[in-house]
Amino acid sequence: MKQKSKNHPKPAAVSEIRDSELRQIAEEVERQLSLIQRAMRQKFRAEVERGNLTGPQRLVMSVVVRHDGISLKQLSQAVSLAHSTVSGIVDRLVKQKFLERKTDETDRRLTLLVASKPVRDFLSTQMHDLAVMPFMEALHQINRVKAKEILAALQLLASLLTPGGSDNFPTAHKFEEM
Repeated sequence: MKQKSKNHPKPAAVSEIRDSELRQIAEEVERQLSLIQRAMRQKFRAEVERGNLTGPQRLVMSVVVRHDGISLKQLSQAVSLAHSTVSGIVDRLVKQKFLERKTDETDRRLTLLVASKPVRDFLSTQMHDLAVMPFMEALHQINRVKAKEILAALQLLASLLTPGGSDNFPTAHKFEEM
């Protein structure tokens, strides 16, 4: 006669325990990534606020920056604000040299709003630095081995979450020789 072992959980129970542990880990990973995102946004916001833009001005700027020229009507629709409100915001941003008005080359009757050259220059050069610098500051606090372990863990997680897996990450082996 077979005796049932009281010390070993049933296979279904083992699976439930493993799923519960994985759920806790997944929830903690999500919390940690949220904290990282929040910290990154705060550093970026602090830099943007140095430009002394109001909330609506930042909203208008973000839409204009995403487009290679947008009409006032399209901009009003995109930000869900009245045409007259957006027109006033745009006038102030043009006066502050954040935006420029340019004639549409395909329809000379249309005026398009574009980010000014200083804003475009800022976005193409300093924007990348704004994103990278908080990571640099954090990574300077640990040794290179730990920094590479963090990178490897993030690359592994990204490969598990994206179609095509590690094929999407050509830099995965770039830092092995460091």
